[in-house]
Amino acid sequence: MMNTIKADALILDVDGTLWDSTPIVAKAWTRAVRETGYSDMTVEPDTLKGLFGRTMDEIAEALLPGASDTMRGTAMDKCVLYEQEALENDPCDICYPGVIETIRELSPRLPISIVSNCQSGYIELFMKKTGLTDKEIRDTSCFGDTGKGKADNIRELVVKRGYKNAFYVGDTEGDRVAVREAGIGFIAADYGFGDPEEADHRLKDFGELRDLISQHK
Repeated sequence: MMNTIKADALILDVDGTLWDSTPIVAKAWTRAVRETGYSDMTVEPDTLKGLFGRTMDEIAEALLPGASDTMRGTAMDKCVLYEQEALENDPCDICYPGVIETIRELSPRLPISIVSNCQSGYIELFMKKTGLTDKEIRDTSCFGDTGKGKADNIRELVVKRGYKNAFYVGDTEGDRVAVREAGIGFIAADYGFGDPEEADHRLKDFGELRDLISQHK
C-alpha cells in the first residue's frame, strides 16, 4: 500500500507532468526556425523533451547556440506564436492518463496551482484545452509573466498563500533543483521527460496522487 502524505497544497508542472505537447510543438517550431533562416533545421520532439522545463531564454540559447540575440529573439517569437496557433487548432488529446480526473477529484480537498518556466499564455491555453478552470487551479505563475525562474515563483506562491507543507509535482532534474531551492516537498513524475535523481515520492502515473494524499484534507 502506498504511504500517504500530509500536504496542504499541490503545485504542478505542465510539460512532462500533465501533458506531452512535444509532437505538436516540434512541427510549429520547425516552421518558425526555417522561416528565420535555418532552412535545413528540424526540431524533433525528443529535442524539446530535453529542453522543456528551462526558461524560454535558456531554451533559445540551447536551440540556437550560434545565433545573434536578434535572430534568436525573432525565432523564439515565431516559435511561441506558431506553437500557440498549433495547440489552439489541434484537439490536443495529449494529457497523460488520469490527469484531468485526478485534478478534479483532488481540488475540493486542497488547493492546486500550476507553476512553470513557460511563456505567458501557455498555462491558460492548457486550462482552456482541458476544460479546467480556476475552481480546480487556484493560482498560476510562469517565467513569461514574472521574468523569474521556477524556484522564485514557487517560493512567492507559497509565501503568498501561507502554505506550510506544499508539494510540487514535476518530472525533471531542473524541477527537483528548483523545488529544493524553494524549500518544499518534491514528487517526481517518473513517466515524464526527465529523471530526477531523488524525490520525496515517485509516481508511475498521475492518478496515483489520489491515493498518495487521499487521507488528508
